[in-house]
Amino acid sequence: MTDSPTSALPFGTRARYFLSNLVLRALFGLALSLPYRWRVPMMGWLASHVLAPITGWRRRVRQNLAHVMPDLPQAEVERLSRAVPDNAGRTLIEIYSGDDFTARARRAPIEGPGLAALEQARDQGRPVILMTAHFGNYDVARAALIARGHNMGALYRAMNNPYFNAHYVRSIGRIGLPLFQQGRRGMMQLVKHLRGGGVLGILTDLYAADGVPLPFFGKPALTSLVTAELALKYNAPLIPTFVLRAENGLDFTVILQEPIAPSDPETMTREANDRLEALVREHMDQWFWIHRRWKNADRKA
Repeated sequence: MTDSPTSALPFGTRARYFLSNLVLRALFGLALSLPYRWRVPMMGWLASHVLAPITGWRRRVRQNLAHVMPDLPQAEVERLSRAVPDNAGRTLIEIYSGDDFTARARRAPIEGPGLAALEQARDQGRPVILMTAHFGNYDVARAALIARGHNMGALYRAMNNPYFNAHYVRSIGRIGLPLFQQGRRGMMQLVKHLRGGGVLGILTDLYAADGVPLPFFGKPALTSLVTAELALKYNAPLIPTFVLRAENGLDFTVILQEPIAPSDPETMTREANDRLEALVREHMDQWFWIHRRWKNADRKA
């Protein structure tokens, strides 16, 4: 019999993960009992006013902003410490909303020069890699492109909390398949998908322990080069793809930017960072400042 994902965890860690998962499931259950147009803003409010103070999200937002934008007015820092968790809470409950969410995501307009490049690659049977980020609601692009006939897969990183991860993966799987878990087996499946001319979405804005320190908001951030390496190896257009949340908090626009010109992995990844930074500066509250993006990146960029 195979050990469960929790069996190797210390008892204290296992208990903490179990209890935090119970709290989150209770909040999700409460939100999902409401109509979609109410549950999304309600979950945003709960994330901002209940979860954020408990989890340390507000503190993380303030720390990250102080690190890269120390001159930002304090009033704006406080606004973002509330608005960023609000967007994160909305994103979570949207992912758990099944058909209610995918129906809305499929109606999202797709804009930008990358759309023509994507469709041209499909006509030619070539793979495409979408470099995306924790901005707006990143899963909207996957649902919208699947609805338009693209063979869209996604690479994901398993959550640290195995109790939460189990139902989280089920939820993102309801939005669309295939999904590839980060790791050796997932990479093998991912390569097969690309060789078959599939489209692959990869979130590239997380801390990568084995990454290269590249500038992001003027500070070095350990960043994986794997996405650009895959694009070069499989001759796949590399298209920065972002989802912008509308002012009503419920609708979206999918933005497919001009593909990044092939060169070398580091140069291409630097440009991806620059593209994301430019968009975040225009919509500061839509990027997940709650992540430890600049962790251990004290080497020179």
